[in-house]
Amino acid sequence: MAILVCGSLAFDTVMVLSDKLRMTQAAEKGQSLDLYFLVPDLRRSYGGCAGNLAYNLKLLGKTAWPMGTVGTDFAPYAVWLDKQGINRQHIKVIEHNYTAQTYITHDMDDNRITAFHPGAMNLSHVNPVPVNPAITLGVIAPDSEEGMQIHAQQFCENGVPFLYYPGHSLHQILGEDILSYVEQASWMVLNTEECALVTRKTGLTEEQLASRLRALIINRGQDGATFYSLGVCYKTPGVPLKNMQDISGCDDAFCAGLVYGLANDIDWETTGRIASLIWAITAEHHGTQHHHFSLDAFKSLFRQAFGYALFT
Repeated sequence: MAILVCGSLAFDTVMVLSDKLRMTQAAEKGQSLDLYFLVPDLRRSYGGCAGNLAYNLKLLGKTAWPMGTVGTDFAPYAVWLDKQGINRQHIKVIEHNYTAQTYITHDMDDNRITAFHPGAMNLSHVNPVPVNPAITLGVIAPDSEEGMQIHAQQFCENGVPFLYYPGHSLHQILGEDILSYVEQASWMVLNTEECALVTRKTGLTEEQLASRLRALIINRGQDGATFYSLGVCYKTPGVPLKNMQDISGCDDAFCAGLVYGLANDIDWETTGRIASLIWAITAEHHGTQHHHFSLDAFKSLFRQAFGYALFT
């Protein structure tokens, strides 16, 4: 079986200030802002939801094909994916465009300014979900709105069940559009803040949303996860962090853990623990694809954290 992950692939640039962000009152006085920051720590990472999911699933020993549109500057990322053994056949290069870029500036108090250039991601709709019997599980991750809509429809037409992982795309879409995805998806995963946003936009409770899906999963970060499935609510624990470094990409890692559980037909209690463990591992590293582990090492960490063996 193969897992097709539709979503973004992006370059992430993080600028870390050794000071605090100080905004002047110039704007209030009608003056233009001209701010200067010294950035002693600069980090660049390969990211994007599709790339991050495929990377984490590869660490867990699963074949996942990232699908997205990128620009002509994608070559370094392509080399990285090749080194990881991640198949690029469903990544389409769009001429005269840049690959999506995220720029994050944060200070000593963890205040953040984020700028995002979608670039070639805006044309994700021109890269269709292939008709391939090897694809038995799909993921709709944050991407262009048109691309997400079309890919969800194509998964349905191909008879491929998919996990709806909307992430930050929820801020741009209406409640009725969210419900359209819910009607098509088999599973949906949200973090705590996203769940509050979805219930507000749709007017439905968590239980009512879950009744329209095989399962609704709520990622609560360090506090574990909540699963609503077939009228039953499961709560799974989180993993205490030894040294939190960066939560960038943690939700993508959690989602990869869910997909791993779905692909291996693992019960929700164990799947939640897998997802929370890989969330914690990612949080203890800077960047989105800088953590490394073997499947055997992951199983050892799982036993240490939860007191029983992971047999997959």
